[in-house]
Amino acid sequence: MTPMAKYMWRNIRDSLGRFIAIILIILLGALIFVGVKATGPALNASLNATVKQDRLSDVQLMSTTGFTSKDVATAEKAAGAQAEAVKFKYVSGSKGQVVALYGYQPGQQLNQFSLQSGRKPVKPNEIVLDQRAKRTFGYKLGQTYTFPADAKLTRRTFKIVGFADSPLYIDNAQRGSANVGDGAVRYFAYIPASQMKMSVSSLLNVRFKSLQTADTVTDHYADLVRAKEKKLKAVFKPRAAARNQELLAPTLKKLDAQQAQLDAAKRLAGNTPQIAAQQAALTAGRKKAVAAVKTSYTWQVRNDLPGFSAYGDSSDRIAAIANVFPVFFFLVAALITFTTVTRMVEEARGQIGAFKALGYGKWRIAVNYLNYALIGGVVGTILGSVIGNWSIPRIVIALYKNEYLPLQPVVPIGWDSAALAGIFSLLATVGAAAIVVREQLAEKPAALMLPRAPKSAKRILLERITPLWRRFNFNQKVSYRNLFRYKSRMWMTIIGIAGGTALILTGFGIKNSIEASGSRQYSEIVKYQAVVRLADDAQPTAARRVLAADDHYRSSLAVTADVADLTAHGQHQDDVTVFATDQPAALRRYIGLHAQKGGQAITLPASGVVLTQKTAKQLDVAVGDAVRVKTTAGHTGRARVAAIATNYVGNTLYLSNSAYQKMLAVKPTANSLLVRLKAQTASQRNTLARRLLKSGDALGTSYTVDQQKTVGNMGKMLNPVVMIFILLSGVLSFVVLYNLTNINVAERIRELSTIKVLGFYDQEVTMYISRENIILTGAGILFGYAGGNLLTAYILHQAETPQIVFPLHISLFGYVVATALMIAFTGIVMFITHQRLKRVDMVEALKSND
Repeated sequence: MTPMAKYMWRNIRDSLGRFIAIILIILLGALIFVGVKATGPALNASLNATVKQDRLSDVQLMSTTGFTSKDVATAEKAAGAQAEAVKFKYVSGSKGQVVALYGYQPGQQLNQFSLQSGRKPVKPNEIVLDQRAKRTFGYKLGQTYTFPADAKLTRRTFKIVGFADSPLYIDNAQRGSANVGDGAVRYFAYIPASQMKMSVSSLLNVRFKSLQTADTVTDHYADLVRAKEKKLKAVFKPRAAARNQELLAPTLKKLDAQQAQLDAAKRLAGNTPQIAAQQAALTAGRKKAVAAVKTSYTWQVRNDLPGFSAYGDSSDRIAAIANVFPVFFFLVAALITFTTVTRMVEEARGQIGAFKALGYGKWRIAVNYLNYALIGGVVGTILGSVIGNWSIPRIVIALYKNEYLPLQPVVPIGWDSAALAGIFSLLATVGAAAIVVREQLAEKPAALMLPRAPKSAKRILLERITPLWRRFNFNQKVSYRNLFRYKSRMWMTIIGIAGGTALILTGFGIKNSIEASGSRQYSEIVKYQAVVRLADDAQPTAARRVLAADDHYRSSLAVTADVADLTAHGQHQDDVTVFATDQPAALRRYIGLHAQKGGQAITLPASGVVLTQKTAKQLDVAVGDAVRVKTTAGHTGRARVAAIATNYVGNTLYLSNSAYQKMLAVKPTANSLLVRLKAQTASQRNTLARRLLKSGDALGTSYTVDQQKTVGNMGKMLNPVVMIFILLSGVLSFVVLYNLTNINVAERIRELSTIKVLGFYDQEVTMYISRENIILTGAGILFGYAGGNLLTAYILHQAETPQIVFPLHISLFGYVVATALMIAFTGIVMFITHQRLKRVDMVEALKSND
């Protein structure tokens, strides 16, 4: 080993604390940078592996007339398609809960449920329930499960033999909706297919082998599925007519026989009035039979399944956050590392001068310090990348089990993120060493072996404020002078504290803002508690009678509710909810419409429409612009944007009945009720929904509390990531403060030893330097507040979805925690510094280098 190499390793040994600090700061930066960047892809890869293992279908079809083996063959005409028909229907189950009931057949290939306990149904009287039925509703193995008579099953009682998860239902909080019971599906169940009184299957699952390598929650996969769905629709278009003929054949055969008899009677007796009446009856019967059989298909892809869209949005939000938060985190870490390495090289002035005097070349001397920095940077990057890539995604996936079905953890190695982390790390370490070594090597050996002349003191602004300056004691005056004397150190400390405060505050801000989108939407904007969808051409008389009989009913408003596609300036927005009413003044009690700018209340105009802010942004329109509207019923028209309203969840268009008629040239028909209710329990909501369905006027009831829970779950899903942010930000803040304080003490050890020699007590010596830390911590916290708000606002903008806007909101608790942590870290560092200063060897520190 060469003398220079020995010196480098001895230097690492002698400054082990600083070397470990460099590694630790780089490690933390790389850990959160690589770990969080890997989390979004890991969530997607884990879901892909899970649904691939359970062979989840890409497309599902439901038919009004059922499916036969011919339909399966028709589906498989599409290249690479595997089809499977199963029996399925929504029924009322035990305790009146709506159940998605599937017929189980051994050997089923698609949409395989995964047993969590028990076994599959083998005997006719056995049933497997959703794991949610066990977790939420308390069902147990061995219990008897009873269906009501209207479920139309071969038997009504079954023995629970297992609990399972299904790739069709990845979200633990929702199971979709149905047109039976209270309209909300509680869980799924599997019974032997032979126990379902259905002559044909009602559901056709189709899976494409070529799609299984695509990421199931990406736009690319959605485009591929759309193309496959288009091909399926093409092959099924003639199949609908053929299916009608199959079902009509027996009836038409009888009618044809009757027609032949009637024709024979005409030839014998002529067209008598009696024969004419029989012919009219026979013709009407034929028309009725044809009209009664109409095959139509309902198409569904993975993104339409409960929870898939939310899961994709969740992983997208994490990916969006990963593009901002870890980068800022790493920049703070790199900046502090740059300062540490710079200080390390500057301390070695004497050694550099000695090496130059001994005849070593500039490059050989530089390599010594570059290697020191390189080792620290590489070790920190490798450890941080490996730990981050392995731990953070797995922690998040493990915590996701509370919200989603258990996922197989699949974590791709983030080589690109690790490479970026390595580049940043080397810039912060080797780059800093190269810049400072180059400056040092430019000086002569004699100058390098002399200590650098201390900076001269200057009058500061506070000294010019004489009444204030006179009130400070000697120690305070020295502290304030030193703050401005070492400006680079002052700004590094402020930036370090501000960065840590901003990062912690951002962690809370992300969580609070996402939660605020739901809480504000359903308190400030949506003031109704339920929407009752009315049956076609039904008057709300019976529904209102049911509502009025409920003790929790307050009022209701009839509205026309549609779904439309909007276009403007070449932009397109699908599935926009349209609300029209003939009582614009009364609407204020149900929906709070306020201008996005200024906050003034909006009243629906006689012409023109009111758009919500996200819809307007997606279409790139402003007040006065025109939008083109096409409803799902096929009505089209144009309207001027009269106002843009604040809104956080969903895309909505509001207008008066007169504006509706002007826009679409169609008279609006009230088809929904917005209902205001007092606080209800879940059981009371379910009871009211069932009564409304039984009235005959209502097709279903949706409660805003359920929508609010769905939005609230977004915040819960981000909790693991946010807590990791806060924890690691706190650790980084502590390491940064400790490291900067150590640098400060090391730089001024002669000064501190001098005042100890002059008779200052230990507490006074500690406060001599800690007072500066306290001031800088306070300044850093204030800058951190501003930085935290700016960083949070930027991240929220990146994390927005086409449906949701996140208002900037950081709770007081977030500010308190961030402030308390910074103060606590300062206190801990003060204590450690105090213990160190008590043991300072003053004689050694004051030795002259001359």
